[in-house]
Amino acid sequence: MAFEGLANRLQNVFGKLRSKGKLSEEDVGEALREVRLALLEADVNFKVVKDFIAKVREQAVGQEVMKSFTPGMVVIDIVNKELTALMGGTQSKLARSNRPPTVIMMAGLQGAGKTTSSGKLAKMLQKQNHRPLMVACDIYRPAAIKQLQVLGEQLKVPVFAMGDQVNPVDIAKAGLQHAKDNGNDYVIIDTAGRLHIDEALMDELKNVREAVQPDEILLVVDAMTGQDAVNVAESFHKQLELTGVVLTKLDGDTRGGAALSVKAVTGCPIKFAASGEKMDALEPFFPDRMASRILGMGDMLTLIEKAQAGIDMDKAKEMERKMRNAEFTFDDFLEQMEQVKKLGPLDQILDMLPGANKIKGMKDLKVDDKQMARVEAIVKSMTKEEKVKPELLNASRRKRIALGSGNSVQEVNRFIKQFEDMRKMMKQFSGMMGPKGAKGLKNMKKLGKGFKFPF
Repeated sequence: MAFEGLANRLQNVFGKLRSKGKLSEEDVGEALREVRLALLEADVNFKVVKDFIAKVREQAVGQEVMKSFTPGMVVIDIVNKELTALMGGTQSKLARSNRPPTVIMMAGLQGAGKTTSSGKLAKMLQKQNHRPLMVACDIYRPAAIKQLQVLGEQLKVPVFAMGDQVNPVDIAKAGLQHAKDNGNDYVIIDTAGRLHIDEALMDELKNVREAVQPDEILLVVDAMTGQDAVNVAESFHKQLELTGVVLTKLDGDTRGGAALSVKAVTGCPIKFAASGEKMDALEPFFPDRMASRILGMGDMLTLIEKAQAGIDMDKAKEMERKMRNAEFTFDDFLEQMEQVKKLGPLDQILDMLPGANKIKGMKDLKVDDKQMARVEAIVKSMTKEEKVKPELLNASRRKRIALGSGNSVQEVNRFIKQFEDMRKMMKQFSGMMGPKGAKGLKNMKKLGKGFKFPF
């Protein structure tokens, strides 16, 4: 999880604040020292940390806070608002030209994920009923053009290329004309990167910019490089006047300092964040939602949007009824497994649930694709009757299922036990929605202690 270390530290600090009825200036000072250390450990730029703490302190030691009935909560609210402001305040949307096509120029160092991000952005635009064209202007990196063409084939997005012997400026101009002639409303130009910033790279990018006059110049930076990502962004911004940043590999950096520093240092908004290898693993960056996630308040809006995009609501209602009445079958389980895959990695989904990181057993949850395939094989080796009535699964039936699915009897037994636990947990979860919700949540926490997902 991105920001894992920072999130844990901040949540511990604010847990102490919440438990105090009144706050003294010393209490606030001690909490802010902890926050300062947590931010520095998360690899946030030193000057950014200094300014951030000063702004929070100025508001947190005011009379209104000290006299509040819940001073701890007020301080947390101040930190939440300042974190949001630090990352840009509001979502910065992608530009759209009044005279299509809208031209997006992708820049960055080699290895940051420019080509993959170009493909992810094209897919996102495609989902919004746009007709993007990708233009291959990286003539230096071996197989860069081929990589973009393969991505284009996978996504069914056209790719304009002229080989690696033509000047990138001429390719960009010809690609733009091709888009105009063929009705493409977005042009994504994949430019060349280098292993480090040099004059030749910048001159070439400036020439491409002059030739096509892009509406957006997006810098793709690897979040895992920490402060280096911020330094790269600053250098590129001075030369190219960037309009935004795309942070890649955000899921691989548990510190997250780049995301917290890049807007404050460069003035460039983070427009997108990528957390995963799949082509749909690119999301618009919402500073308020990210701040909420860091402080353990979850991110229900993103979760709801993911669910609305990937889940059939009629099926979901029927599934909710089955869970409530403990009628959930093995076939239903397979269907739900497919829905989970559509939503994305399970550990990322749980990060969006308020307080999920506090439930024991949830913290290190990962979904193993191979295990999912094994589980699918087990269910498909059952008869129709067995799928509906798990109580029929005696020793001889389990042995047959093990042979049919290529698993051991122990693995089949483990899965069936976990499935039964899951059914109980789902019933408790549906109980949380009713009048006895608090009791249901308490029971669910008990059940969550030893719970393991069947995949």
